[in-house]
Amino acid sequence: MSSTSSWILFRLLPIFQLFWFPANADSFLSNTLIRKNQVQSVLEHHPIDASECENTKPTGPIDTTMCDYETVESVNSDLFSNIHELVKMPFFKYFQVDLYRDCPFWDEYGSCNNPSCAITTVDESEVPLKWRARALSKVDALVEDRHELPGCYYRDSDFCWLDDNTEGDYYDLTLVPERFTGYSGPEAHRIWRTIYEENCFGLSEFSLMDGKAPAAVTLPETMTDVLREDGADSNDQCLEKRVYYKVISGLHASISTHICAEYLNQTTGEWGPNLHCFVTRIASHPERLQYIYFNTVLLLRAVSRLGPYLSAYDYCSTGTRQDDVETKEILSNVISIAQKAGRFDESVLFRGENANVLKEEFKAHFRNVTRIMDCVGCDKCRLWGKIQTTGIATALKVLFELDEKALNPHSNANLLQRAEVVALLNTLHRFSESLEAVNKFRQMWADMSSTESDQLILEAEKAVKPISHSSSDVRRPSSLFEAARNRAAFFVQVCRKSTLECVARLLSFCSRGLSGVFSILQSSGKESGPGAYEEL
Repeated sequence: MSSTSSWILFRLLPIFQLFWFPANADSFLSNTLIRKNQVQSVLEHHPIDASECENTKPTGPIDTTMCDYETVESVNSDLFSNIHELVKMPFFKYFQVDLYRDCPFWDEYGSCNNPSCAITTVDESEVPLKWRARALSKVDALVEDRHELPGCYYRDSDFCWLDDNTEGDYYDLTLVPERFTGYSGPEAHRIWRTIYEENCFGLSEFSLMDGKAPAAVTLPETMTDVLREDGADSNDQCLEKRVYYKVISGLHASISTHICAEYLNQTTGEWGPNLHCFVTRIASHPERLQYIYFNTVLLLRAVSRLGPYLSAYDYCSTGTRQDDVETKEILSNVISIAQKAGRFDESVLFRGENANVLKEEFKAHFRNVTRIMDCVGCDKCRLWGKIQTTGIATALKVLFELDEKALNPHSNANLLQRAEVVALLNTLHRFSESLEAVNKFRQMWADMSSTESDQLILEAEKAVKPISHSSSDVRRPSSLFEAARNRAAFFVQVCRKSTLECVARLLSFCSRGLSGVFSILQSSGKESGPGAYEEL
């Protein structure tokens, strides 16, 4: 082939690619390595309504878990409706925390002067007597083998620092929703940069994606099978490394989703979902949404393991039997859902010769993440940061530190502090609400005209720096004919469901094809090389 022919073929390749990617590439679930049309892959995905983790052809297992996306999607509506009511109950809505400790990592950490950052405390007299500081500090005093700092401590089994309840105020969490506050700029960026630097394994989003992504097959029977299918190497990308990074990045993605879901329009003064925010922060990087699914499964597994303990817990709230019964009924529903979708096999982690060393390193760094929350300059952000890092740390402890004997509510009634129970369920609520918010963004996207959506994608592409990746990051069909067959099958499926959608998609692809033809003689815009990847 002549050099001229090669050049023409190279320039025409983007046009061929419009009809090239697999039939299921429109789903962000199909392939974490796809970098083309990633916004559409997130926003045009249709969640499954019913699943039992036994689909004949699931979209694919959630990496490092034994569950699939369909199961999480099918239970989340029920999960959210129940847990949304649960966190309104007196036991779960009051949280005591000291928000005014000094930052242990740097002296100047700024503050948020925006009114949205401010929160209101609850007078201790409004809190049931059993949960007040004096009563809780007596319980904390019974905890042995504590490593202490003024006002807080941790036990060897803990993945976070806990308040000792001698300081701090009470907050009604239903009155301080997690949403946009205006806290941004260098100080906010420094918080997340420091958190990611506590990633003791040095992983990034793309080093995590170097391995072969799991194919769309039935669920593996064990997490060991998942590990093997994912192409991970025990020396380069051990399971523990991936779990740690996904936990951190999933938390970041969930918080970003909440911010976008309740965004302040500074022109009108109204609160509402901001699709542009979601597209830029999440939809343009589909793997971030996958990390939200991952964290949801991890939290559900912790709640599932804690089922007997949580069922026997004393939720004495206002002193009325009705409140206590209602709390336990709703909690029972949440535990039932967790037992269905919390498919995570914690037993395959932290095994082998250096398991204890690896686990201690894991815990030490996550404890530091919980202490970084003391450096957040926004009161509301600091509150929810402390709650969610405590909630995830509680889940990690339940999964990786406690055996069945320790979880026995009769022999170990004081296993968890009240703050840990409240944080765990509120954190699960946060992740479930994130998935609900994603569905709202999908509806907003569906209601937009093609011109509006194209403009939104262009704006998002300008806001997000180009990502450097090797050719191995993108998987393509083995042949052009295979790709065409997949594309044809996809169109048949769409057209069976909706004639209007069928026509709209055909027109859209034709439009893109024409745009590709017109762009052949234009500069690619990549002469300066790819830019550096930037976190959320």
